[in-house]
Amino acid sequence: MIHLFNTVKYLKSKQIRYRLYYFTRKRFRRLLGNTYILSKNANTQMLKFQKSIHIINSYQQNQHFNLLNLNKKFKNTIDWNYSEYGKLWTYNLTYFDYLSQEDEVNKRFLVESFIDNIENIKDGLEPFPISLRGINWIKYLSFQKIKNQKIDNSLYAQYYILLDNLEYHLLGNHLLENGFSLLFGAYYFQDEVLYKRSKEILEQELEEQILKDGAHFELSPMYHQIMLFRLLDCINLLQNNSWKEDNLLEFFILKAQSMLGWLDEISYNNDDIPLLNDSSHKIAPTTTQLFEYAQRLNVNKKNQKLKESGYRKISKSDYECILDVGEIGASYIPGHAHADTFNFELYIKDKPFIVDMGLSTYETNDRRTIERSTSSHNTVEVNGQNQSQVWGGFRVGNRAKIVSLKENDNLIEATHDGYKQIGVLHTRKWIFEDAQIIIEDNLSIKTKSIAKFHFHPSISKKEILERIVFKNKNFIINTYQYSPEFNIHIEAYVLEITFEKKLKIKILIS
Repeated sequence: MIHLFNTVKYLKSKQIRYRLYYFTRKRFRRLLGNTYILSKNANTQMLKFQKSIHIINSYQQNQHFNLLNLNKKFKNTIDWNYSEYGKLWTYNLTYFDYLSQEDEVNKRFLVESFIDNIENIKDGLEPFPISLRGINWIKYLSFQKIKNQKIDNSLYAQYYILLDNLEYHLLGNHLLENGFSLLFGAYYFQDEVLYKRSKEILEQELEEQILKDGAHFELSPMYHQIMLFRLLDCINLLQNNSWKEDNLLEFFILKAQSMLGWLDEISYNNDDIPLLNDSSHKIAPTTTQLFEYAQRLNVNKKNQKLKESGYRKISKSDYECILDVGEIGASYIPGHAHADTFNFELYIKDKPFIVDMGLSTYETNDRRTIERSTSSHNTVEVNGQNQSQVWGGFRVGNRAKIVSLKENDNLIEATHDGYKQIGVLHTRKWIFEDAQIIIEDNLSIKTKSIAKFHFHPSISKKEILERIVFKNKNFIINTYQYSPEFNIHIEAYVLEITFEKKLKIKILIS
């Protein structure tokens, strides 16, 4: 119960009001037998687009899907409610990202199958999948020059279901996705109601959600890429279709320039992103793909310096180190945050050396709990506790705060209070030299603590002992499951060093 109180106290009043409103409304409508219409007479405008980004192939012929690295081949009809792989897999099935694949596979029948079964569809008619599916259908229909009244009528009805269920109870990336999609729907159906609401959402949410240093405020590099992709798609829409003449395009371009600058800073030289918070490979478009897309749209990056996001990046001739000296973000929607203050990653000569454990699942299970915990990150765990109260899959109660921060070109030192309930402050100092990195951990009082360093699967025990230098004799090299993608687990090594008050290590680069 205390976790729930410590979580709810961070919510915005709007979130609480809408949660109560949607909950009460659903019950009344169920009693009255009210249902949504699933086909709405539509007049559409075929839209023009420049080439967008093609998603990784996830659909093969004969109703065979590979989503989140889990395969399913439907024998007869597609079960759009298929749930054996969890809700996120069902969501991905109904997003229709695979419509953008560069292949000759017939995909129109997938859209028609969804419509033919729409009366029985559950998760796929929630506002988030409607938002993503709406964009994907409109892009597909426009690129393929398909004019089909049945599809248009179904999609128009879905947009009004979305309009009635905008995710004000969640906010964050969910509401932003609603807004992006409403803009596509507004242009496709020439609908003033959809346009007014989309403009209101996008202007307000982009202003709040994009920090001054260009980061998306949920502090996941993967979600940053997704939000940037969606923003570039909206720029593409407005540049090539002249239904409205206002300042929305200029506003979008300014935000995209800032986001491009942050993405350029946070990405490694080899195009990887750090797997900080909820981040995974092969979900979002890559950094290179996004910059190539932006170039086609004549959108240039704004030079940014990592600051408000709490991340820092130190680059030397032979290594790149990205570290987290920030706080849980955003405070009222922390579902993608981990208990990982002072976590860091290290790439040596463009190859991963020390890495984040990664992300393999959104299911509320033991693995999700492990992946969000302090012990699964490259930081210090005190008395077996988490720095921030991560729980329930997507919840955070009390969270670590940064109480001091000092930095210059080659030194970063910070203190957090995530263990204040047991009277401990944790200070970590990084010293960056050309040939080595020195990390010093200092606890305000003596107590049992473990510093952990997770290595990429390509790193051997021999290399760990050659590169990591420390005096403590109480250590062990264990194994853990590295997850660079959803539902992927690769055995790798983790160095665990036990100490009570102070620890100093050197990471040799050369």
